[in-house]
Amino acid sequence: MKQISEKEALNRMAAYCSTTERCIQDIEKKLSSFDLLPETCQRIISRLVQESFINESRYATNFTHDKLQFNKWGRIKIEYEMKKKGIPASIRQKAIEEIDQNLYTEILCTILKNKKKTIKAKDKREEYYKLLRFAASRGFESHEINTCLKGLFKENEYDDME
Repeated sequence: MKQISEKEALNRMAAYCSTTERCIQDIEKKLSSFDLLPETCQRIISRLVQESFINESRYATNFTHDKLQFNKWGRIKIEYEMKKKGIPASIRQKAIEEIDQNLYTEILCTILKNKKKTIKAKDKREEYYKLLRFAASRGFESHEINTCLKGLFKENEYDDME
């Protein structure tokens, strides 16, 4: 890509940030394709933060909401993905704490109920563990998974599996 001016890069990044929430790492990746000096990139990012085009806290809240609602991810996976994006721990923690517990449990139980219909297992124990692994791979905590699985399996069947 050809060299562009700082002002043009700033305008492009402002437009890029206007379409949806972005984190600093997203902007750094995009700016790296413009062949700009590192100091120039930092000035652009500082300006975008100053003018509220980039707000990591707002980004983390929206990211958490979207990944829970649309991707059906659990807290563990959401936090891990935010960590990969370079979101500070305090911001990640605050966003995770804002998750409505009732909604969280409802989403987990719904995906387990739907998955239970499609699982092929030779017995209830195997079915239980397949559901447990499935929910864990989505980033849900084991105590949350066990609570929902207790509801899906009759109590006496559950007691045999512990």
